[in-house]
Amino acid sequence: MLYPELFKQLESVRWDMDKDIPWAQFDGSKLSDEQAQTIKMNAITEWAALPATEMFLRDNRDDSDFSAFMSIWFFEEQKHSLVLMEYLRRFRPDLVPTEEELHQIRFEFDPAPALETLMLHFCGEIRLNHWYRRASEWHTEPVIKHIYQTLSQDEARHGGAYLRYMKRAIAKFGDEAKSAFAKVGVLMASARRTAQALHPTNLHVNKALFPNDTIQSRLPDPEWLEHWLDKQIAFDATWETKVVDRILHNLSLLMDNSFKTVQELNRFRKSLTVAQPATA
Repeated sequence: MLYPELFKQLESVRWDMDKDIPWAQFDGSKLSDEQAQTIKMNAITEWAALPATEMFLRDNRDDSDFSAFMSIWFFEEQKHSLVLMEYLRRFRPDLVPTEEELHQIRFEFDPAPALETLMLHFCGEIRLNHWYRRASEWHTEPVIKHIYQTLSQDEARHGGAYLRYMKRAIAKFGDEAKSAFAKVGVLMASARRTAQALHPTNLHVNKALFPNDTIQSRLPDPEWLEHWLDKQIAFDATWETKVVDRILHNLSLLMDNSFKTVQELNRFRKSLTVAQPATA
């Protein structure tokens, strides 16, 4: 089981909201209304760990090890929402999300294949790590800069934990797991070809609620994410390339192969599809 070791590793580097966030360094002159609004939207988006955890537990009933790990992931992701709300409570109480605004993004996700979902969230952690690093650079107020840097490091560690479960899945399921990971990897590394940001919170997950079935669509400002990425933190082609490179690098190690481009990964995916026997 991976859970006991991951618990110990993540426990050893866990930050304390009171002791490790430099609240006393707050400088109100360096926080604009525009920046404060983005913190509210991020706080609500991070609350989406709640419906995501419900999905993971439902779709991984046969995997108690991974389900136990969700206790760590859920705790730390909800803590991200909490620290952003605490920042607003202290310094911009008028922008603290309401309980109703938080509850709006709790809805049921349609069942999905566990392997594809695992890879989707692995890529999501890589992307969030880079988004939050860029957000830390964009912000000018010292405390929120520190908070975003702290969150980015958590997301990187979560990605590493998901990677451990992906390695275990390949050992257990072989080409089936490789095919699932490669398929989602091609999608998530092709963001430059799409009109929307490729992250789990921006993907449709409930056919019955379409088109109001993404986390972002249920925010107070559904257009916030694209504006934040394009106009505010300026997550440009250079930063997107960093995300793609990390996805390809980790998949290369995972598959014992070398993928320099999305096209190479896609060819590998197709070779697995051909290699797998057809089913009636």
